[in-house]
Amino acid sequence: MVNSLKVHIFKRKGRKNFEAEFTDPRTGHKHRKTLGTVNKREAEREAGRIEAELREGQWRATRKMKWKDFRKKYETEGMFDLAPASVKAFQEAAKKLETLLRPSTLQSVTEDKLNSFTTLCLAEGLSKHTVARHLRHLKAALRWSVGQKLLMDCPSIRMPKGTSSGKAKGRAVTTEEFERMLSNVGKVVGAEQVESWKFLLKGLWWSGLRLGEALKLSWDNPKDLMVDLSGKRPFLQIQGTAEKGGKDRTLPLAPEAAELLQTVPESEREGLVFKLKWQRNSRKPARVDTVSPIISSIGNKAGVKVAEKKTASAHDLRRSFGLRWADRVKPHVLQQLMRHASITTTLTFYVQSNADDMAEAVWSAFDRKLDSSTKSLPRPETANEESLESEA
Repeated sequence: MVNSLKVHIFKRKGRKNFEAEFTDPRTGHKHRKTLGTVNKREAEREAGRIEAELREGQWRATRKMKWKDFRKKYETEGMFDLAPASVKAFQEAAKKLETLLRPSTLQSVTEDKLNSFTTLCLAEGLSKHTVARHLRHLKAALRWSVGQKLLMDCPSIRMPKGTSSGKAKGRAVTTEEFERMLSNVGKVVGAEQVESWKFLLKGLWWSGLRLGEALKLSWDNPKDLMVDLSGKRPFLQIQGTAEKGGKDRTLPLAPEAAELLQTVPESEREGLVFKLKWQRNSRKPARVDTVSPIISSIGNKAGVKVAEKKTASAHDLRRSFGLRWADRVKPHVLQQLMRHASITTTLTFYVQSNADDMAEAVWSAFDRKLDSSTKSLPRPETANEESLESEA
């Protein structure tokens, strides 16, 4: 029995990589497979791994699977509980991979092919961040295939350099800049729609909601994202399917946002909170990809630049909310206000980015304390003089 579990490695003439030959003790069938390496030590390690799987009865023969069949399987079985945005992002990545490389099988998506994919994407003019996003979603799919025993190992994926700096793509919008945006709304959307768009911009500014969340925010639909002003404090009732975090939660609504929503007459508190003038159905949210460019156009018209080649967007209003509240509450409270899944995101983009302001506050407090104490404490020189006189 021990001999039947032995995995023999060898290299055939004219072949680059080492191969393995062994017998599956469950079926008695002999198998031969490439180990994917020219290094003998790596081949021996891989052979040892196969032997361990044979002993534990976990080894399964992997057959080549058509890429299109894998993609369908992953989208129906591997992504059924993921957010629609994640599904869309994978589909975009898979489509780009198919356009550039045309993989025939799942097994053909190797490390070399993925490196070529990165090179071709960058040559097309895609940003490093876009390429990295594609690679992350492809990597998640390939890892899932390993868990399903469709692949032996997930190929190594090298991300483009300069995509993990931890820096935001824009910056917070100042109060003066936000007021300029409000004053330029009519120049972009027209006089008839001004008030509904100003109300949306103020909602984003005061609530910190993501644009998609704001557009879905409802007065009376508990199955999605709903505002609750009935109690002592205002709250957001959030279904996991309605936001990026993917969890059912009840979270406080920022006071300024609550004050804004309370300006809406009670008789009008039905359907969507932010109803744009051109929406015919008050219960069907406007599309993010329709509204987002318009907000960016408002930022452009107001001359609000948040980066070298970027004007203010909806997300920059959310970033402004986060930085304002970073001065007021502790990081774990800010995390809940921003609805970040990880405290790391809060610390990286909001608490640490406000370090200059915090340093100024600390030194100002120190200077005030020093000013108030100098009247009652002797100056260092005076203290030294008095000490010398006493010694004399």
